[in-house]
Amino acid sequence: MTSSEDAAPAPTTVAFIGLGVMGFPMAGHLARAGHRVTVFNRSAQKASRWVDEHGGASAASPAEAADGAQVVVSCVGNDHDLRAVALGERGVFATMAPGAVLVDHTTASAVVARDLYQQARQRDLHFVDAPVSGGQAGAIAGTLTVMCGGDEVIFERLRPVLAAYGRTITRVGASGAGQLAKMVNQICIAGLVQGLAEGLAFGVAAGLDMQAVLAAIGRGAAQSWQMDNRAGSMLEDRFDFGFAVDLMRKDLGLCLDEARRSGATLPVAALVDQFYGEIQAAGGGRWDTSSLMRRLRRLRS
Repeated sequence: MTSSEDAAPAPTTVAFIGLGVMGFPMAGHLARAGHRVTVFNRSAQKASRWVDEHGGASAASPAEAADGAQVVVSCVGNDHDLRAVALGERGVFATMAPGAVLVDHTTASAVVARDLYQQARQRDLHFVDAPVSGGQAGAIAGTLTVMCGGDEVIFERLRPVLAAYGRTITRVGASGAGQLAKMVNQICIAGLVQGLAEGLAFGVAAGLDMQAVLAAIGRGAAQSWQMDNRAGSMLEDRFDFGFAVDLMRKDLGLCLDEARRSGATLPVAALVDQFYGEIQAAGGGRWDTSSLMRRLRRLRS
């Protein structure tokens, strides 16, 4: 295992594909770190706005953005989008120079990561799966956790680039391991948020002063990032923070698919996935994942 430390100067020519709520600020951090960044986004208007804010250049296709780049970074929606970015008619593999690296921050399957790794090697290119955790706030602050799967020597080459927006950058294993580590992350979060929601709902039903309760338990064994950052807004019935339910369901679907392949058992994750399905059906697909609390409140009312 390898964690982030000081490293040699990063490559300076970077293409960034996908300027969503995560990608837009991440690409901005690369520009502020002194890299020459060319961006592509399906919405050209957003790419133009990024250039207006950060300089650099925009391109008309992933292939055009990747032409001449030492490092290509992608942050798109799902397996299908990632395959199109890499292998499509105007995909980056068509123009990347030998030895260049595609590092992908999409939360996708380990299957597509391993396939793109092999496809890259056949073209004398490199591929690293590098999903991130920390949400939009972490992307804006440049404090993301980055979980990487791929060749160690290529990871070391990438680390100075990733340091522009990653606070913790770790190689967790060979190709696909980054995506599997992200699945572990999402499985843990799903159970934790449901447990927090149940605890808060129980306390409210019991008539407790929940601020006093949180002060009492918030430095003990129940403490978590979710408690520190979401308990207050959950009690206030506010769910417009962070990671959306629609995205969490996509991620839990990946987890459950991988569990079926590996023989792992995920009873809690499967149950919480169903709960998020109920939230989607109630129109809460864009609420953040702490909206499990609202589901419990509705069941009680």
